[in-house]
Amino acid sequence: QVQMEESGGGLVQPGGSLTLSCRGPESTFGMNGMGWYRQAPGKQRELVAVAMRGGDVFYAESVEGRFTISRDNSKNTVYLQMNDLKPEDTAVYYCNGDIWRVGTNWFSAGSWGPGSQVTVSA
Repeated sequence: QVQMEESGGGLVQPGGSLTLSCRGPESTFGMNGMGWYRQAPGKQRELVAVAMRGGDVFYAESVEGRFTISRDNSKNTVYLQMNDLKPEDTAVYYCNGDIWRVGTNWFSAGSWGPGSQVTVSA
């Protein structure tokens, strides 16, 4: 099964920065949004950021102003620049290449990769 390829995670101190990247085959990236989810231990997977094909972006309130999402359609790649990281940002980060919104609800249909671990700790 074709998977996404996330990279860029690691261990960083509070206040530090990391950049995640994710590339997938063209078939995994639809005409909708490309974005990032995360899942912390014992918690449900949550949407972090989405970059729509038309240019609109969405951020979860918890990362607004600290994270920046961008996409390169020619490379089927989506990035997540994470600044001022906090311990509560610790999670496995997953990307998805087919995300859309209906009203206030977000849905995803693309394939998932193994994720990239981000650990924020002193």
